[in-house]
Amino acid sequence: MAKGKNRNTLGKKSPWFGFGAAVLIVLLCVLSVLIYKSATLDMTNAPAPEPTDVAASSPPPAVSEGVEIPEPEETPEPVEPTPEPMPEFSPVAVAGTEPSKLITKTAVEVNGEVVEGYAPSEQIDFGYGADYTGMEGIITFRGNNFRDSAAFGFANLSKERFGSYWTKGTASLQAPDGAVWTGNGWTGQPLIARWPRETRAVMKNMHDWARQQEELTEVIYAAMDGYIYFLELGTGKATRDTLYIGYTFKGAGSLDPRGYPLLYVGAGYDSNRGRSRAFIISLIDGSILHEFGGNDGFALRAWHMFDSSPLVDAETDQLIYPGESGILYIIKLNTDYDSQAGTISVNPDNVVKWRYMGARTGDKYWLGMEASAAIWRGHIIMPDNGGNLMCLNLNTLELVWVQDVLDDTNCTPVLELEDGHPYVYISPSFHAGWRAYEGQTASIPIFKIDAVTGEIVWQVDYKCHTVSGTSGGVQGSPALGKNGLSDLIFFPVARTPGPAEGKLVALNKSTGQVVWEFKTLIYSWSSPVAIYNEDGKGYIVYCTSGGYIYLLDGLTGEVLDSRDLGGNIEASPAVFENTVVVGTRAQLIWGISLD
Repeated sequence: MAKGKNRNTLGKKSPWFGFGAAVLIVLLCVLSVLIYKSATLDMTNAPAPEPTDVAASSPPPAVSEGVEIPEPEETPEPVEPTPEPMPEFSPVAVAGTEPSKLITKTAVEVNGEVVEGYAPSEQIDFGYGADYTGMEGIITFRGNNFRDSAAFGFANLSKERFGSYWTKGTASLQAPDGAVWTGNGWTGQPLIARWPRETRAVMKNMHDWARQQEELTEVIYAAMDGYIYFLELGTGKATRDTLYIGYTFKGAGSLDPRGYPLLYVGAGYDSNRGRSRAFIISLIDGSILHEFGGNDGFALRAWHMFDSSPLVDAETDQLIYPGESGILYIIKLNTDYDSQAGTISVNPDNVVKWRYMGARTGDKYWLGMEASAAIWRGHIIMPDNGGNLMCLNLNTLELVWVQDVLDDTNCTPVLELEDGHPYVYISPSFHAGWRAYEGQTASIPIFKIDAVTGEIVWQVDYKCHTVSGTSGGVQGSPALGKNGLSDLIFFPVARTPGPAEGKLVALNKSTGQVVWEFKTLIYSWSSPVAIYNEDGKGYIVYCTSGGYIYLLDGLTGEVLDSRDLGGNIEASPAVFENTVVVGTRAQLIWGISLD
């Protein structure tokens, strides 16, 4: 019975059971509502997540009342990397390079007065060659103050050959002594500039179509016929009327590295208009703003020619111009360029001249600088016609070291920094009879020289011939290998191994070892140009007096293409991206595409 009673009691519902269940249900419902509202409130008040910031998309941390919340840290501004300082250049003579061994005296003139203890009002300090100008183009002989390139941009050769071309006819000029100068000759490199549209807008002597084009790259070519030619790079079409100055121009001249519309160019021979001299020309209207150097009473040699290309120190507004009379000119220009008004002027007021006398100077070993000079920091390195390679402090006008390079030097030195240490590559030409022990042949050395001490690092000799008036040896300037050709330096050697023959030689920079030689039946006075694809593959453009232009593989010397331009190519080409420009003595300027 007991079991049954218990069974009946458990199976029957108690009134307290129903009441408790109801209360429990109500409490569960209320709790659910509160939880829902709390969640909704949290979601409503939560900050919107930042889509680009993963950390910001996380929910904010729980905040307890009375706890101080730290301010978020500000993101620091990015710090510009500190530019690496330029290497110092403090050259010094060592045994064998003391200036007194080769130079007997020097003098300085400031504004017409000879001075002792020269002290400049402004310090000259050139930087890297790559920083010489912000302009797009080739604006002086071999490009900059290191003289290390006559090419701008990449060539991007896919077919590795010469393509389409244009030509522009030039003329001739007869000098007072009867000499006739034709076309473009040594050194004869064109200048090429891609002018900004706002600069072209003020060039009143530029044709309207050229001034108004969205983009224009202009060739400026001073020729031996007394004219300066202005041509569109891509077509050869005249961008301005040809400017007649009336003097024979052998050298390339220079454009102003600041982008100012100024052309600096020197005559290479006397004219019916007077003695040879240097000119500063406005590219706004073609007017001559200033001229100097003719009949200079400070000169020790009456040969006032200017075949070298000057440099401009942009920071101090000074023109630095070596002359064949044996004077180095440093001229404060006081340039005034108003790009809005379209006016430009110069007003030289501090003309400094430095001259020297060589221990061997006389009927042989002439005074004067015919090649262009290289400048690094406050020192100029310049070869002369008397077998001297001189390092001169531009801020004291004192010689630091002088190296004997044996003969007249028409080759412009190229300067390169190797791990911050400067070296110079150079080679002389060959004048018969200057070295008494030589006859019609002589050893012509190619030098690598330590620019700090003037010491010879290595030299490679070539046996060369000479003919009066058309020297053998090296007349062109070396091409410095970069990118895929960075181990090599390229020199044109004239009249070797035979009297009419020539070689382009590729030497290892470190050792001087011959890597390859390219021999031609006719020698070259022209300077080779190294060009590159975007991937760094290098080529050499090389011209000869036989009238041929060659495209060579820079690593091997293999001939990839050649073209006969129909006349002596003494001049040195310049290359802008995929276009080569060079003039000939046969009175044609050529623009040739590289495909």
